[in-house]
Amino acid sequence: MSRFVRPSSYRHVYGERAKKELIHENVRVTQNAWDTNGLSSSALYLSVNWQASGGGAFAIIPHTLTGKLPDLFPLARGHSAPVLDTAWSPFDDRVVASAGDDGNVFVWKVDDAVFARLEANENEGKKGTAAEVEDFAPQARFDASGRKVGYVEFHPTASNVLAAATGDQTVRLFDVGRPGSDSVVTLSGHKDAIQSMSFNSTGTLLATTSRDRRLRLFDPRTPGGPVAETDGHQGIKGQRVCWMGGLDRIATTGFSKMSDRQVFLWDAGKIDGGKPIKTVTLDTSSGVIMPFWSDNNLLFLAGKGDGNIRYYEYENDDLHYLTQYTSSEPQRGMTFLPRRALNTSANEIMRAFKTTKSAVEPVSFIVPRKEQSFQSDIYPPAPASEPALSAADYFAGKNASPKLVNLETGAAAAAAPTPAPAAPSPAPAPARSPSPTPAPAPAPEPTPAPEPERSSTPALAEPAPAPARPPSEPLSFVPEEETPATASVGKSSYGVTGNPSRIAANAIWPPPLTDEEREREEEKKREYKSSYGASATAPAGASGTTTPKEKEQAPVTAPPSPGPHAATPQASNGLAAVDPTANAKLEAELREARARIRELELQVESMKANAKRAADALLGA
Repeated sequence: MSRFVRPSSYRHVYGERAKKELIHENVRVTQNAWDTNGLSSSALYLSVNWQASGGGAFAIIPHTLTGKLPDLFPLARGHSAPVLDTAWSPFDDRVVASAGDDGNVFVWKVDDAVFARLEANENEGKKGTAAEVEDFAPQARFDASGRKVGYVEFHPTASNVLAAATGDQTVRLFDVGRPGSDSVVTLSGHKDAIQSMSFNSTGTLLATTSRDRRLRLFDPRTPGGPVAETDGHQGIKGQRVCWMGGLDRIATTGFSKMSDRQVFLWDAGKIDGGKPIKTVTLDTSSGVIMPFWSDNNLLFLAGKGDGNIRYYEYENDDLHYLTQYTSSEPQRGMTFLPRRALNTSANEIMRAFKTTKSAVEPVSFIVPRKEQSFQSDIYPPAPASEPALSAADYFAGKNASPKLVNLETGAAAAAAPTPAPAAPSPAPAPARSPSPTPAPAPAPEPTPAPEPERSSTPALAEPAPAPARPPSEPLSFVPEEETPATASVGKSSYGVTGNPSRIAANAIWPPPLTDEEREREEEKKREYKSSYGASATAPAGASGTTTPKEKEQAPVTAPPSPGPHAATPQASNGLAAVDPTANAKLEAELREARARIRELELQVESMKANAKRAADALLGA
């Protein structure tokens, strides 16, 4: 097993349920069995399929209107049968489309005055009657099918382009800027009911899944059949499709023949008769999995009837499981807030809204960071609220990348497709080698007279500390075995206790000499004096400093090596020259000093590593 873990900026992402006062309560969630998400979100409002009598309706709820909703609440009424799906325009947070069991598609424009009057009545203590509550009226109606319309979705780059999946197994594209007009394009080829659909980031391709267990790709501007198709999940229950942002990858969720819930990862360029490039088996539960993609390269999976939300990180054609948010309340439906409306000051990278029996609960997904400033590595540019094309230009054949917005400044960002995923920034190397330290100073050549003490040798010099890692850099290794250095420090399951970052910083290296080591030093001094006589004085430079007089006496060049028969040289200060035995002993001591320095450097590196691991563990706890 590898000692190293995959670097990621999202390893410690966690889900946080909103406080009770921020939950939308007294919501009459629809009981209709049609398989849709049940709600949708813009940057300002939620649309929730409502359990209503006398025709179909859905509620439009401002994000700021939290707590218990009034019993008599303004609804969007117009359908003569239950509302099955809703979708908000990505370019106008007040425009929403709805699809119903009556075969109609309606487009609505939110009037804020309705909520102002509702708030005024609440402040005055007026409950109102059904006749006094003002409902919303549709702005446009489109006859999409003689049967139900199950799903609607707006185009990601062109304004006023809406796709509707109908009960006659077709997908129709409308220009909603022309009320009452017929569909511009009709896509066919499905052999059973359509279960989901998804545009790619530029809107040049549309992916669909169907009850006939096939995955299909369409050119939305070319009427007729698909441009590519293949076998999808082989279970009989519903399957969903989700385009992975600007990547040429598609994620689908469904069931196997043995009723295992699965996730398939597809290469969009190899759909025709191809196989998934990645298969993930989740569990054997019965709820349909709803997939949601984030431009952070994260895939969120929420099962209907489940209380948990799993999330995976996509990298190099693989889905890496991060963790899951768990709750005791099962979700009936789910949607996510547009990324341009996130709370970046709290490091919120996604916000989900889940419907329960009678409430809509916000769930924020947060990256824990100590820094209070904007974290650019977890906030790539988000789709802007400005279209890149008009409907006429789109149907005329023009293409454009979505316009993006910088989440720090709110300014427009480069309008380019999302690049292929890369390692999160900053990304450490896969393997972490010991930080380089300066090599110890080379030992001086033996002088005619040895040094009487080791106080100036490199063995007692403090080694230079290794360069500190940046605080935001994620660790790229797993806990290793305890070293002798960490054994002397207060320990927890990760090697240190207290403030781990201070333990390594305050450690004193090299440690002071023990009594035994100090006695050995004195013994070496006595051996030196006994070798050269009691009257011998310390040679020049033994104290670690050089006087001006000694500098003048020092030779500029080394003397020539004596021949084998040359007489024993005498030092200029009258001392006998160093004999070979003493010289070898000094060299051995020098090697020992160098080894000790290296040992201390390794111990310092180990203590720093354990302290960093403990700090990251405390932050992620």
